[in-house]
Amino acid sequence: MIRTVKPKNARAKRALVKREAKLVENVKQALFVPGQTCNKNLHDIMVDLSALKKPDMKRFTRKNDVHPFEDMTPLEFFSEKNDCSLMVLMTSSKKRKNNMTFVRMFGYKVYDMIELMVVDNFKLLSDFKKLTYTVGLKPMFTFQGAAFDTHPVYKQVKSLFMDFFRGETTDLQDVAGLQHVISMTIQGDFQDGEPLPNVLFRVYKLKSYKSDQGGKRLPRIELVEIGPRLDFKIGRIHTPTQDMVIEAHKKARQLEMRAKKNVDMDIMGDKLGRIHMGKQDLGQLQTRKMKGLKPKFDQSAKAEERDGDVDEDYEDEASYSEEGQEYEEEFVSATDIEPSTKRQKK
Repeated sequence: MIRTVKPKNARAKRALVKREAKLVENVKQALFVPGQTCNKNLHDIMVDLSALKKPDMKRFTRKNDVHPFEDMTPLEFFSEKNDCSLMVLMTSSKKRKNNMTFVRMFGYKVYDMIELMVVDNFKLLSDFKKLTYTVGLKPMFTFQGAAFDTHPVYKQVKSLFMDFFRGETTDLQDVAGLQHVISMTIQGDFQDGEPLPNVLFRVYKLKSYKSDQGGKRLPRIELVEIGPRLDFKIGRIHTPTQDMVIEAHKKARQLEMRAKKNVDMDIMGDKLGRIHMGKQDLGQLQTRKMKGLKPKFDQSAKAEERDGDVDEDYEDEASYSEEGQEYEEEFVSATDIEPSTKRQKK
């Protein structure tokens, strides 16, 4: 383990903060390590693979005597010192010729490893027509073969290469950034007693051409191989323990998507919400106060009052007729309508 010291300046402090665990981790860095028995072919392959991984990679120039399946301590030391979670070790021997050991780390500890031996019919970038693409772009992947989703060994190969070359995780999508494709194919079929089929590694560049189809101008896409071309033979495998798998797949609570109540999504992708409201007292509802709506201007109430007065008069007349009394009219004289002032003068 590397001894942790207190930073003496701001630069050292920033470096330590960058190494700390984060909710959203940085892009995984890859470390290419030439072994003690690394030959020129493996060195050239290492240079080409590191070109695909740029700029998120580091490469050693000196050879290191490392045997990962016997002792994992040097790999863990390199991972912690260089802050790299991906590693490729190049070794070659009579039994395992042109051997590449891909290693994934978790918490500066070895998570899993797999040996992929390169067959002699490989081709480098220099063997193809010089076609370049922008450094740092995310590649597209194609995995041809059902075993990539069913067989445990090929599932590990698929997970490793996607983790190795996926780059930065982002939601932004730009068609101009889709410039190259990494294709992996399983060669042959599975047979009892036979070794596992090889995995073919190919890299293609996308080229678009103009074409007229049905009167419409649609782009025509073609794939041009740019290298490297590698055929991998599967060797030894180291799988992680169940406890490490559970620990590595944990997600922070801050990153978990919490279920929202009463919010649904229809088939068109529109968000629909449901609101639950209690009973509302409409008598206390605030409305616009208009003068004509006041109680004293209520014409229906006045009409009912007038109808009631007329009915009472009819009842009085009926009562007089029943008692046999005669109705006498009262006549008004001129003196009754004369103003009061004139009456006083007289």
